[in-house]
Amino acid sequence: MDASLLLADAAKLTATVSTAEAPSVVTAAHAAPIGAARGGARARPIPPASGPVRFARYAFGPNRLGYCGPDEAGELFQQATVGQEDERLRALERQFEGAYPYLELIARSNGIEDPLDARVVEAYWLGSPLADAVRPAALGPSLESRFRPRLRGDGWRWLATTPEAGAVPVHAFHVLDVFPKLGLIRTGETDRALQVMDSCRIRWGRVLEVDGDWLVASVVPLELRGGKLRLGRPRPERVRGWVDGTGFVDDVAVGDVISIHWDWACERLDRRRLAALQSWTRRELDIANRTI
Repeated sequence: MDASLLLADAAKLTATVSTAEAPSVVTAAHAAPIGAARGGARARPIPPASGPVRFARYAFGPNRLGYCGPDEAGELFQQATVGQEDERLRALERQFEGAYPYLELIARSNGIEDPLDARVVEAYWLGSPLADAVRPAALGPSLESRFRPRLRGDGWRWLATTPEAGAVPVHAFHVLDVFPKLGLIRTGETDRALQVMDSCRIRWGRVLEVDGDWLVASVVPLELRGGKLRLGRPRPERVRGWVDGTGFVDDVAVGDVISIHWDWACERLDRRRLAALQSWTRRELDIANRTI
């Protein structure tokens, strides 16, 4: 995933989402903390999904923008929603050069044969104890082979310290610690860099409104204050839920909490998954702020 490409397209993505495709205006008064379920919405069971399907739900957002994975966004969406042809989906997902090596590390460190096992996929995107099984002796060499050739100056020295500081191969680590070392923040374009990082991390939001193919959600943003990254106050955000009625969150209702990647709703979160995502995000924020 090329940092310059991300920076160049971030403003264009924001403009697209906030104008022609999103006609309603949502004021800050709609924002609210993510607390207890309203009307029991969050108590409903989460429909099961295979590892490859869940991976596709999270990977589709950046893939459709051309940031990572094969140039097959339409096929990825089709297989993750209607087709679900396991072998075809797996072949597509092995081409995600950013995420797949992390899946392999988690699987190998836990004695799991399949990198797209549902447990491994959840550990990478949301975080779980499986990620802790990846020791620094495994993560360090992987980071060195993948990123040291792309880093200049002190970049590699800073990134190299993260495994011993407690970093593990979850998506939040890649966004919050690898991205800054690759130059997203050190370009000097801090506002746009922060926008990219916030869009790329897996966010959570409580659904306030369903509006056609869009959702309005109260989302916790990423902020940079005093040179440190932190989570801000919830704010309203319009999120794509479907295309012509087809998407990944068919059973969503007002009061539910969803996960979001770029401008797409990935899945509905129960309390356990929400707690994991929040906890692992804060953990990686703490590590990132020691080396940013």
